[in-house]
Amino acid sequence: MEITSSFPACAVVGRGRLGRALAGALRSAGVPVDGPLGRGATGGDADVVLLCVPDAEIADAAAAIVPRAGRLVGHCSGATTLGPLAPHEAFSLHPLMTVPAAGADFTGAPAAVAGATDRARALAEGLATTLGMTPFAVADDDRAAYHAAATMASNYLVTLEWAAQRVGAVDRAVLAPLVRATVDNWAAHGPHAALTGPITRGDEATVARQRDAVRRRAPELIELFDALADATRTLATEAAEVPA
Repeated sequence: MEITSSFPACAVVGRGRLGRALAGALRSAGVPVDGPLGRGATGGDADVVLLCVPDAEIADAAAAIVPRAGRLVGHCSGATTLGPLAPHEAFSLHPLMTVPAAGADFTGAPAAVAGATDRARALAEGLATTLGMTPFAVADDDRAAYHAAATMASNYLVTLEWAAQRVGAVDRAVLAPLVRATVDNWAAHGPHAALTGPITRGDEATVARQRDAVRRRAPELIELFDALADATRTLATEAAEVPA
């Protein structure tokens, strides 16, 4: 099987959010798709099998796929290496985006890709571009760190906003414009230029008053506040050393 502009038959295994979204998006892009199929699927007649299952179930799902000449098997995990896909010719495709229950449009999203062979890597890149994503390579040794970064940038950001709501006792609609402006500034100018607030001004008296308010309002969050304040002091020190 050669990877050309016309994709071979694909099977998507996994009926969660990502499996449903990818199967639908591939089908809309003109790729012949079987699925999403339930766990334990053997791959049927598909030349490409994409596993959209939890990380801990990748090895079992891959073991259920019948090996055959020319077949490529991939997973959509950000943190998992290609090892659990053995003995198949393996690839991975991880859309760097959130997939809500209502579905997803993959257009414009980055996608981390890898392949055990040049052919497998080309297939992963082709799938990404067919869905309108921009592929970039992540080596096996970097997978855990890459996924940790993604988790910090997305999941932990949501946790941080939850903590802010608890401390301030305000509706998220009040905080949302500030959050959006901050993220936009960070994306446009980088962390050093985007940082504002009392720590970057050296106003530790205000930080102390904030800490006391957190201790009284939400004592379970005091360690989080302290850790964030310490990290922000490090960033502020770096920012002061960056030439204007």
